[in-house]
Amino acid sequence: MPAHSTAVSGVPPTAVIAFEAIGTAWQIDIDEELSAERQAALLTKIMERIEAFDRTYSRFHDDSTVMELWRQSRQPGCRGDNPVVIGFPEDAGPMLDVYRKLYDATNGAFTPLIGQVMSDAGYDATYSLVSKPLTKPPSWDDVLSVSPPSPFKGEGRGEVYVSVSRPVLLDFGAAGKGYLVDLVAEIVVSFGIASFCVDAGGDIVCRGSEPTRVGLENPLATDEAIGIATIQNASICGSAGNRRAWGEFHHTIDPRTLTSPRHVLATWAIASTALVADALATCLFLVPADDLKTVYTFDYVVLFADGTVERSPSAPVELFT
Repeated sequence: MPAHSTAVSGVPPTAVIAFEAIGTAWQIDIDEELSAERQAALLTKIMERIEAFDRTYSRFHDDSTVMELWRQSRQPGCRGDNPVVIGFPEDAGPMLDVYRKLYDATNGAFTPLIGQVMSDAGYDATYSLVSKPLTKPPSWDDVLSVSPPSPFKGEGRGEVYVSVSRPVLLDFGAAGKGYLVDLVAEIVVSFGIASFCVDAGGDIVCRGSEPTRVGLENPLATDEAIGIATIQNASICGSAGNRRAWGEFHHTIDPRTLTSPRHVLATWAIASTALVADALATCLFLVPADDLKTVYTFDYVVLFADGTVERSPSAPVELFT
């Protein structure tokens, strides 16, 4: 994952907000004066937003909307002519749109239907890290549909209806943290703050008039960097196989092979939003970068297991030899 960002000028931020949430360390560097009262109010808003997001999209919370969909879809009678329909918040729309586009671009390798595979592999609600036999997930068009609000069907809170025709455990881990970083950045902007950097465990959004230097962490020696990316008014997200690894698996499992890719050690994607960058960083474990270029404009770096590195020609990155 990208290491913590540092301003290119070397000048420390005026204010720093640091906290733990969703199992990772967050740091928000703000390049302007912020009173203790405004800082406390900002942190309160951020924590409320993170909690609401987690209680909707996490498969690790039994009372989340994702888990409610899972429970209802397991009831007798859930089928094509009698689907289960659950309402999600309006913010589900952009995330599901990214998932759909990249599902198509990767021929189903990037999918929100990977939840049961991840759980059976051992990355379950109790973090058992004990694997069971795995079954390939169904195709999107066979079991899942997304529709705008309807006054005649659906239940739960929200603006986006998700319909499933068989038991489905959704997982948004491949892009959800990046999206949450974007949502937190929106809150920072709503407080009238123009120059800042939000870093959630290496998923980073930077805004302002000055560029930011971001270290690309070496997955084989995490106290070292393989290079430096320089970004401005952009997002960078990374993914590495040494993070959340257990047994034969790590946090990315290819639904086509039911194995974790080992030919790639780490990936980084730079895009306009952290939602897209986070999703692309995962996709780069699964398909060549060229398969994704027709969907999004982005820069990237891929570190392969044989020690070679591939990068986009325009990537604002200095790699160390």
